[in-house]
Amino acid sequence: MLVHILVGLAIGTLAGVLSGLFGIGGGIVIVPMLIAFLKFTPARAIGTSLSAMLLPVGILAVLKYAKSGDVDFKVAGALSLGIFIMAYVGAHIGLSIGNIWVNRGFGILLLCVGLKFILVK
Repeated sequence: MLVHILVGLAIGTLAGVLSGLFGIGGGIVIVPMLIAFLKFTPARAIGTSLSAMLLPVGILAVLKYAKSGDVDFKVAGALSLGIFIMAYVGAHIGLSIGNIWVNRGFGILLLCVGLKFILVK
């Protein structure tokens, strides 16, 4: 269980940087990483990501996923901590490297995520 929390913190850290850098997080970064690294089902990954990212905006969706047992609140807490801290770092990087590099980086990220979903077995 501690490993899951540490992996959640690492994913949250990366999502925080990418959120600050590109304005993205849950669906593009967190959900695929929870599925890949923690072997979450898509529903559990979505429910956990929502609980980390969208409270209180997504509270009704979180409650629905939680009711079906598809939220890991401990991992969501670790994700939230990483996002909270590292979004600032990502914003700092994004503002300092310039728009063209942010656009290129975001494009590369989207290509990588797209290829992952296309090539999944």
